[in-house]
Amino acid sequence: MTARIPQPGDLEPIETASRDEISALQLERLKWSVRHSYDNVAPYHARCVEKGVHPDDLKTLADLAKFPFMTKTDLRDHYPFGLFAVPRTKLARLHASSGTTGKSVVVGYTKNDIDNWSNVVARSIRAAGGRAGDMVHIAYGYGMFTGGLGAHFGVERAGCCAVPMSGGQTEKQVQQIMDFKPEIIMVTPSYSLVIAEEFERLGIKPDEISLKVGIFGAEPWGQGMRHEIERKLGIDAIDIYGLTEVMGPGVACECIESKDGPVIWEDHFYPEIIDPETGEVLPDGEEGELVFTSLTKEAFPVIRYRTRDLTRLLPPTSRSFRRMDKITGRSDDMLIIRGVNVFPTQIEEQILRDPRLTGNYQIVLTRDGHMDNVEVRCEVQRELSGKLGRGTIEEIARALQHHIKTIIGISTKVNVMDFESIPRTQTGKARRVVDQRPKQI
Repeated sequence: MTARIPQPGDLEPIETASRDEISALQLERLKWSVRHSYDNVAPYHARCVEKGVHPDDLKTLADLAKFPFMTKTDLRDHYPFGLFAVPRTKLARLHASSGTTGKSVVVGYTKNDIDNWSNVVARSIRAAGGRAGDMVHIAYGYGMFTGGLGAHFGVERAGCCAVPMSGGQTEKQVQQIMDFKPEIIMVTPSYSLVIAEEFERLGIKPDEISLKVGIFGAEPWGQGMRHEIERKLGIDAIDIYGLTEVMGPGVACECIESKDGPVIWEDHFYPEIIDPETGEVLPDGEEGELVFTSLTKEAFPVIRYRTRDLTRLLPPTSRSFRRMDKITGRSDDMLIIRGVNVFPTQIEEQILRDPRLTGNYQIVLTRDGHMDNVEVRCEVQRELSGKLGRGTIEEIARALQHHIKTIIGISTKVNVMDFESIPRTQTGKARRVVDQRPKQI
């Protein structure tokens, strides 16, 4: 591996600013963002009135704790545009991610939002060791998912050359890497190992691969995965963090010289850690639920958005901004399958589209090598049990597979079973998810 340590001229002034300078900028932008939401987002205005707070109450950063939280439920309840703070004529782009009801969570961006997003992704690429003139192979999915286009615009803003490969076609991924010789790859950690296995199958050794840096996001991964990626590809593996509701990739990113947790770009995103049960703000260093407030977003500002990600805030090291520790889990039941956010109720909704199936089901998660596999076990109605032919059973399974792939975006194996094949709960809470994947270490 060739560490590409940045030089002082590579950094923006804010990346080396004092804590007082950062805090002053945050407070100025925070006041604007809260007022912008209060004045232009009717549901947020109503929530503040209900809680008895007003933008004028925000006199210090600590005063943010007085204001109401936002959750994914708010986004679903006001689908698609009810939380936007600008008219549709001011939008430059829409993105979306999955919600728990089958409806997408829709977010919008003005031209200024796209510029800021491009800038923080470009900053992330520089923090990861990328430099103008580098070629970046992008294997995140393009489309409504924020990964591909978010990375793409940041690559170009950094003065790099984007290779918009998107996901899949592993043999072609490897061929293009060997032919084009990019220095950087942006991809999910699990898929990077699939690419690595294809290199191995072809007898290509790590020192024969041009890649020097991998920027990995969209799913949680541990230090064990980092070491495996670095060993198989001969690169520095860097963690980038983001989520659609807050911006997309580029909310935080590790620095190549330390690789000690993603640095939060605090001039655009103000972090808090709260107790998931009480909502109380916890001091830096204590683990809890990560909450973000956007400081510069125009189209879709978020104020105290509960990410459900569990982590802790850490002191600055390579930059003047605070870092976040590796995500240890989530405070809700969301699953992340190959970089796609999935809730059990989404799959339940697709099962229940077919009246021949009951609402009793299980989702069994396993891992084959480095890729997650999903088996959906479901049952036919009592009156049909044992009466349907093989062809009909296969037709039900194919239709359900198709609906899950089309609506949710993941591939599954569907096992249509007889009535009462799936164990019933005796405690009042069904075990919908059977996660047999090895734990990340």
